[in-house]
Amino acid sequence: MQSSLVSVAKALRQARHVFVLTGAGISAESGVPTFRDAQTGLWAKYDPLQLATPGAFERDPSLVWKWYSWRRELVSAIDPNPAHYALANLVECVPELTLVTQNVDGLHQRAGSPAVSEFHGNLFTNICWRDGSTQVLAANDIEIPPICPDCGSMLRPGVVWFGEAIKSDVLDNSFNRAAACDVFISIGTSSLVHPASALFEAAIGNDATIIEVNPEITPMSKAADFVLRGKAGTILPELLDLLAVED
Repeated sequence: MQSSLVSVAKALRQARHVFVLTGAGISAESGVPTFRDAQTGLWAKYDPLQLATPGAFERDPSLVWKWYSWRRELVSAIDPNPAHYALANLVECVPELTLVTQNVDGLHQRAGSPAVSEFHGNLFTNICWRDGSTQVLAANDIEIPPICPDCGSMLRPGVVWFGEAIKSDVLDNSFNRAAACDVFISIGTSSLVHPASALFEAAIGNDATIIEVNPEITPMSKAADFVLRGKAGTILPELLDLLAVED
């Protein structure tokens, strides 16, 4: 592991543009439950894969809103972990950094990362069900779900649900940035969810150095130049320490 960390640190020192993709694994280390984790309490009988869809919201918008309100409360009580902070500090160590996350929890921003591209939206934003515009909840709004102040439609969480398309500007920018990087780092992602799983292929097309940080083997592992097995919260701070040391 140590020799691989040294090699990765060397690649980062030589990099012009580093692209980082993070997935559920990095936030799971903070205690954010993934959709594959069992639900608890009142929500134990529900399958999250059946709640996070446009169809579920159409059938029972109150139920879906209440479930997301519960998730917001849960995530609000969780703090970023050392991996989030290490990525925020990595910005100062490389000429250019692109950070794309599949997570919706906002932990990267809370850790201090200045620019985060959220592939699947943000749990704490609200958008109009009719036109997708971002809206701010009124302090006295007690409707469940709340009502859009502009058009009177329902508001919904600002996340990308199963069966929905990722915003074209986010998608295009992410692939363009991946295709222009010379180091690509995948952290805590299963490499199974399309289209994020194809981002590293765009980087390979630019002969980028591919690095995976994950305790588990993924479909990307064989294509990676360096595989760092373990928790991101342990590995990334060690990597930052190495970057601080001259060759």
